[in-house]
Amino acid sequence: QVTGHLDDCTCDVETIDAFNNYKLFPRLNELLQSDYFRYYKVNLKKPCPFWNDNSHCGIRDCAVKPCPSDEVPDGIRSESYKYSEEANLAEECEEAKRLGAVDGSLSKETQEAVLQWTQHDDSSESFCEADDIHSPEAEYVDLLLNPERYTGYKGPDAWKIWNSIYEENCFKPQNVKRPLAPGRGESFISLKPLSFPGVCVEKRAFYKLISGLHASINIHLSARYLLQDTWSEKKWGPNITEFQQRFDEVLTRGEGPRRLKNLYFLYLIELRALSKVLPFFERPGFQLYTGNPTHDVEMKNQLLEILHLAKSFPLHFDENSFFAGNKKEAAKLKEEFRLHFKNISKIMDCVGCFKCRLWGKLQTQGLGTALKILFSENLIEKIPESGPSYGFQLSRQEIVALFNAFGR
Repeated sequence: QVTGHLDDCTCDVETIDAFNNYKLFPRLNELLQSDYFRYYKVNLKKPCPFWNDNSHCGIRDCAVKPCPSDEVPDGIRSESYKYSEEANLAEECEEAKRLGAVDGSLSKETQEAVLQWTQHDDSSESFCEADDIHSPEAEYVDLLLNPERYTGYKGPDAWKIWNSIYEENCFKPQNVKRPLAPGRGESFISLKPLSFPGVCVEKRAFYKLISGLHASINIHLSARYLLQDTWSEKKWGPNITEFQQRFDEVLTRGEGPRRLKNLYFLYLIELRALSKVLPFFERPGFQLYTGNPTHDVEMKNQLLEILHLAKSFPLHFDENSFFAGNKKEAAKLKEEFRLHFKNISKIMDCVGCFKCRLWGKLQTQGLGTALKILFSENLIEKIPESGPSYGFQLSRQEIVALFNAFGR
């Protein structure tokens, strides 16, 4: 039902669908299966900076092993979660354990290659609260072994996360209230007056990006829903009812299609970033290093093919409309934008389900990296054709997050 023109863009839904489904996505999907892009280093044990939360083990069916036992991998075990009523939790812990922990298992070859991946961080322009990837608590996770899907994480805990993201971090008109009903497990936001009277294009875009990210996550949870859970097998698949509750025009009182259009807006922003960052990856000195030279060359060629394809898209979003006014005001607004987004990336450490936290962190870092690229255009233009790129830099973390988030 979502068709036609997108607000604040020259583009329409049909053009994006045709370009993505037939040209870009099949190539991108293949790239994301490769070693360089499937291993993501993440610290899932960072404490929530905004509130004390000990609710991890109470989440039934969450696809992690949140229980303190000898079987829990080091990457999951954390001293910050104390369980006082362990006896009451035993049954739920067993259930959660049975559904499998975030799988951190890497082959010996991969571990050796991983040791040689280099990291840099350009924190001054960063839009994300970066994990300290040198921390002993940060571990590599194989994204292919830990797909984003429904884990049973909903209700008041999930509601609290999204509520703090929208209420505290989203630029919005003061008169807009978002009635949320945590009791119903409804984790979507209802926003009635969407004309945004008096809200500038940048703040409107910020809201739409967060809404688009929210829509993307909810689509994946609806598409890979736990449909059957018996001792003999677990079966994930599309849950139409769940999807309709979040996106159907009638059930959401007109909100659903807008949410989906915000997803297209998010797609355009990330696609634009890919088209802009081509010079960084085109340098002969840049390689997708995994330790397998033939494969690395192949993957770099595939990556460049995807970036050239992104550049060829006919109706790109024009980010020149951003921060185009008074220089002083624009700089202030840009900094506000960056700090708001950084805050959202910190909130991801409050997500109670580890698999949801993994994908939440990865997707916010991916979007943050896209924003960093769009706001670094002058630096990217000055990148020398050979030799190091001192002005503009992307760490391996940012590269993996950028492409995987766009893949989502």
